[in-house]
Amino acid sequence: MKILFISLGCDKNLVDTEKMLGVLVQRGFSITDDEQEADAVVVNTCCFINDAKQESINTLLEMAQLRENGSIKALIAAGCLAQRYQDEIQREIPEVDAIIGTTAIDVVADALDEVLLGKNQNYLDDINRNLTSANFSGKRIITTGGHYAYLKIAEGCNKHCSYCIIPKVRGNYRSVPMDDLVCEAKQLVASGVKEIILVAQETTLYGVDLYGEKSLPELLRRLCAIAELYWVRILYCYPEEITDELIETIKKEPKVCNYLDIPIQHASDTILKRMGRRTDQSGLVAMIKKLREQIPDICLRTTLITGFPGETLEDHDALLRFVDEMEFDRLGVFQYSQEEDTPAALFEDQIDEEVKVERQIELMELQQEIAFEKAQDTIGSTFLVMVEGSVPDEHAYVARSYKDAPNVDGYVFIQTARELMTGDFVRVRITGSYEYDLIGEIEDEFAK
Repeated sequence: MKILFISLGCDKNLVDTEKMLGVLVQRGFSITDDEQEADAVVVNTCCFINDAKQESINTLLEMAQLRENGSIKALIAAGCLAQRYQDEIQREIPEVDAIIGTTAIDVVADALDEVLLGKNQNYLDDINRNLTSANFSGKRIITTGGHYAYLKIAEGCNKHCSYCIIPKVRGNYRSVPMDDLVCEAKQLVASGVKEIILVAQETTLYGVDLYGEKSLPELLRRLCAIAELYWVRILYCYPEEITDELIETIKKEPKVCNYLDIPIQHASDTILKRMGRRTDQSGLVAMIKKLREQIPDICLRTTLITGFPGETLEDHDALLRFVDEMEFDRLGVFQYSQEEDTPAALFEDQIDEEVKVERQIELMELQQEIAFEKAQDTIGSTFLVMVEGSVPDEHAYVARSYKDAPNVDGYVFIQTARELMTGDFVRVRITGSYEYDLIGEIEDEFAK
């Protein structure tokens, strides 16, 4: 049986996909990326914002046509959209044979077996169920190229921000036991992974539920002890939860990239309060100042939401001033998405879509100026970079520095006649920049 597996949404969803692929391969299924030769299709869906929800629905509808005309024998929906809208999916897309909830991903092979035997049923466990490595007998199938991989260190969230649906589809915050994570990391490194990227809805709270205290620094130290692992990157750190111990660990552990993703969402105290965030602008300024004082070369990335209900022009201007003053290295802006079953969806004074677009463009144009200036400032500097791949028909390679997370940040382009392999590390002197990306030449090989 050949399975076409479609993974949508975030990197945390991708980890679930890779684990499901491992379960399927362990059970004797083979994987294909060609829908023409697929016997069955599994779609791991997303529903975080409206655009993601629509993409998931459209993909299910497209695959439902294959199921209806007999091209495939089974269609399974997994992930957040499946968890949140199981009744609607079965009513509106009856071609979907089975639904797998967010905590039932370890039964994907069982679900396929049942469907092929004509015994359709859904798998919707308690959304607060813990999923450890003991639930997975198969080897995780890495889909990122093999040189880097995501490590999901926790599931769910306890913050309950007023705009966010995640706690209702992913449950409360549950840390993965540290021994399980270290074991999984060792397996990833043994398979060739050189960079591990820590992800969760919030990485900074790791361990509080299991060990009674924030344990991310200890996890970092244990991961850095893995001999053939070279980079550890941390995403999704809530600024109010960053501790002095975490900062000190990042400073002292050379394998931990001096890079933090700190999603702040806004800078107006009024909007932050309406969002249910646990910080204010003065707290954000203080944390950013501390990080830059303690780790002068730290790269800070953040995300913002524009057009939140009740956001006035004054609130927007305050956010613009904040972005201008803070000069983030990396920044993304999302338009507020009115998600049903969230408190913010019921707020009055929703913002017109045209205004959201205008404000998003204004913020991104400001950030573009900041980013381009920062890129120019790096000319003449030297960075250790990891090769991502080659540029077809040119003597050039694409690479990433410690400042660049995969798929969201920029690249370093290297022109060289030397033959490099994906995952190689080289030291590069920056000779130029083009918008968000850098151009460099090899200064010396790096023995990794």
